[in-house]
Amino acid sequence: NPYAGLVSRLRAAWLSGKTRPVEYRVAQLEALGRFLDEKKQDILEATALDMGKPSFEADFTEILLCKNELNETLNNLSHWMKDQHVDRNLVTRLDSAFIRKDPYGVVLVIVPWNYPIHLLLGPLIGAIAAGNCVIIKPSEMTKNTERLVAEGLPSYLDNDCFAVVTAGVQETTRLLENKFDYIFFTGNSSVGRIVMTAAAKHLTPVTLELGGKNPCYVSDTCDVQNVARRVAWGRFFNAGQTCIAPDYVLCSAEMREKLLPALREAITEFYGPNPRESPDFGRIVGDKQFRRIRALLCSGRVAIGGQTDEKERYIAPTVLVDMEPSDPIMQEEIFGPVLPIVVVANMDEAIDFINSRERPLVVYAFSSNDKVVNHVLERTSSGGFCGNDTLMHVTLTSLPFGGIGRC
Repeated sequence: NPYAGLVSRLRAAWLSGKTRPVEYRVAQLEALGRFLDEKKQDILEATALDMGKPSFEADFTEILLCKNELNETLNNLSHWMKDQHVDRNLVTRLDSAFIRKDPYGVVLVIVPWNYPIHLLLGPLIGAIAAGNCVIIKPSEMTKNTERLVAEGLPSYLDNDCFAVVTAGVQETTRLLENKFDYIFFTGNSSVGRIVMTAAAKHLTPVTLELGGKNPCYVSDTCDVQNVARRVAWGRFFNAGQTCIAPDYVLCSAEMREKLLPALREAITEFYGPNPRESPDFGRIVGDKQFRRIRALLCSGRVAIGGQTDEKERYIAPTVLVDMEPSDPIMQEEIFGPVLPIVVVANMDEAIDFINSRERPLVVYAFSSNDKVVNHVLERTSSGGFCGNDTLMHVTLTSLPFGGIGRC
């Protein structure tokens, strides 16, 4: 196996105990901070070249959120590493009993393309803080960011304990043949199954972050303009290529008629009369993804947007109506700048619609009545929940992040 030597070298470094002292972990984490500071402009340029990511979006998601995670980790690392002493019974009263947080060993982090820095450094920060050695596999789809990481990151980290592997599908398959002590994968469910199958051969624990179809219920009692702005921002941020984006709206027929002009106004406010010319609206990452999303536009009826340009991989911010639940756009994660609106009779029907499908990564609910938001929270099950806003829950380092089942 072409990667066996690399894995063995990192395992030897981990077994030596090099990564365990708090001073070592702090030094490596601080080095990541310098990487973000010194390579900031390179990150903005690389993500712009790869997928037309606007500079504000890249600065916020790829740099600021990572810095927040770093600061949280550095401020709490010593506390997190302390042994947790537990209660003893009468027989063991004179003994010492405690829980020690032990590192796994050699960790593999497989990075997606939609947030190629944030979703690399997030797991890496946690793995370093826990005292592991790490192999990082950036996405081959974002070539410029992959090159930046492969060429730049090793000069900041200890190469005995951390390595970057650039690999396509075949090479990654060979990489997964090796025994790791933990695997962190972000991507789609089909590749997630491949990763989990490979991990099962070694009984390796895995974290899979797979996304899904995130419903957004909008009640009849709400501030329509506010809802439209927040839903449009959450859906069209990063050209819709966000795992926690609201995937579809559930509302009454009356609310839909109010929401459509408000969404049109919000889109114009955010991206101008022609979003194609806006510096604040990104592009689809690749030709295959572009064609997949464009095909989904055949579902239902285009109420807003719908324009496409294959050469630029541009899909306008689009709102669809009159879909059937069996239409393709309601069967797969959209992962693009398209928002279907599904009409339901009332809140109970919306909840039944949500619960009849796979449990989502996040559920959104909008209402000026707190009881409505709380009812949706109590009656549905999801990895996360956000009331009267979109995306913002992921900015809190104090909240855990994860899904259930296929998400």
